[in-house]
Amino acid sequence: SAFSTAVARPETELTPEMIATGSWRRLPFKPYNFSSLGLPPACGHLHPLLKVRSELRQIFLEMG
Repeated sequence: SAFSTAVARPETELTPEMIATGSWRRLPFKPYNFSSLGLPPACGHLHPLLKVRSELRQIFLEMG
């Protein structure tokens, strides 16, 4: 009875249409993983003046 030839994919999002029609009650949903860390935030960049300052500092250090 648990065997099926069709692969059923669980729903991942609840849409307003599902709520309006009530179809969300009979659909299987994918369980949430609250312990996952997710993607790290994208890091920022140096300010252009800080880049110039570091380049000038490197030049003066190489000059002695």
